[in-house]
Amino acid sequence: MADLDRTRNQLPLIHQHKEKHFTAGEIVRDIIIGVSDGLTVPFALAAGLSGANASSSIVLTAGIAEVAAGAISMGLGGYLAAKSEADQYKKELKREEEEIVLVPDTEAAEVAEILSQYGIEPHEYGPVVNSLKKNPQAWLDFMMRFELGLEKPEPKRALQSALTIAISYILGGLIPLIPYMFFPKASEAVVASVVLTLVALLVFGYAKGYFTDNKPVMSAIQTAFIGAIASAAAFGMAKLVQPHQP
Repeated sequence: MADLDRTRNQLPLIHQHKEKHFTAGEIVRDIIIGVSDGLTVPFALAAGLSGANASSSIVLTAGIAEVAAGAISMGLGGYLAAKSEADQYKKELKREEEEIVLVPDTEAAEVAEILSQYGIEPHEYGPVVNSLKKNPQAWLDFMMRFELGLEKPEPKRALQSALTIAISYILGGLIPLIPYMFFPKASEAVVASVVLTLVALLVFGYAKGYFTDNKPVMSAIQTAFIGAIASAAAFGMAKLVQPHQP
């Protein structure tokens, strides 16, 4: 195992990157998905209903109903996506287990090829492969990580993803609706909703850019612009198809 440990020590950056991406990146991704849709969809719905001269109570009722339905739908989507990833991991794990038993020489050659990609010298292949052969579990872990690039999913990942997306959607979706709780006239509430939501989109866009290593300022502008376009389109469409009063 000393050879295997030395080999893993020669690949610290890869190991650290995988762990960081899985434990933090997936949660951040779920939050981004939930908040971005939560801010945009109810915002556009509220603007559209306001454009159709609906009352604030109607806009608020429809908005809350949409937030509830959207949170359930988005949460379910996150659950199924994470469950699919877990099922895929199990499928590949079973295949690797069979190949290690049935075609060990082929798997050993694949190990040598993987090691060569990371600058391991040819004279080190043998000791590493022999160490792996003596420890099938270590061999299996090595192939799953370095050949397939797969990390073992956390057991509660699917439920965690569903809850994170759903809660993020609710938190984002309530922001555009807050003004309708205080302004009885939708024409007044929509102005406050636009200002409040655009500020929220700017803050969220900046945070998204910061955590995803993109340009935060540009991300903030792009996120706010997309939200503004969606709400303007919904408002304009509602005005266009609204029946004219005689």
